[in-house]
Amino acid sequence: MPAFAANLTFLFTELPLMERFAAAREAGFEAVEILFPYDCAVPEVRAALRLNELSLVLINTPPPNWAGGDRGFAAVPGLSKRFRHDFRRALRVARALGAKHLHVMAGRAQGLVAHQTFVDNLTWAADHAPDQSLTIEPINQTDIPGYFLHDFDTAARVLDEVGRPNLGLQFDTYHAQMIGEDVPAMWAAHGHRVVHVQIAGAPDRNEPGDTPVDHGAFFAHLDRTGYGGHVSAEYKPREGTVEGLGWLRARSAPRG
Repeated sequence: MPAFAANLTFLFTELPLMERFAAAREAGFEAVEILFPYDCAVPEVRAALRLNELSLVLINTPPPNWAGGDRGFAAVPGLSKRFRHDFRRALRVARALGAKHLHVMAGRAQGLVAHQTFVDNLTWAADHAPDQSLTIEPINQTDIPGYFLHDFDTAARVLDEVGRPNLGLQFDTYHAQMIGEDVPAMWAAHGHRVVHVQIAGAPDRNEPGDTPVDHGAFFAHLDRTGYGGHVSAEYKPREGTVEGLGWLRARSAPRG
């Protein structure tokens, strides 16, 4: 089975953020991700990771204002200066916390100029931080209307145009389902580009189950195809986080 990570922005929200690290370790996770850790004290997060023997898999580049504002701006014409300023900020935090991946959010935009802006900014970012793994992620239009990167074929074209070894694809089964894609087919087409996976059921973004995507079969397929990265649980528990971890316990239970 793949190595699973807990998204602490979505899971264990019954607890204050700094207590979620221990809860994740107790639940059996060995890695975590935090979408936007920028309001946290870096030494405290680093200490929580170390104390609980957890690795940090991913953080996002900061959007201007997540609470009601734009969702990133790497593809937004006219905001390249702002993007590059905040990318440097995100990179400092990623390096300080040892984050494996840094997800670059595209923002709301459309058209050829936005496409070129995204390519230019990603090329700059990849060259500016050649030692940092960067990701881009298609996000469905229901969750973020107008988001530039809203399908996998566009993501593939962008990755090919940038052509940097430290820029890869972030594959979220929830967004793939909401975009209307067939998850196994999308993996067959783009799995070789994927460096990080996230999972959730659709359409409510709850625990990963067997319908409409058979996540158990998907995990087995990841093993067969040699995926070596983490699979992060990024979903909204229907009830309590621990109560909803049956999917994880089923993966780790001994087979008779």
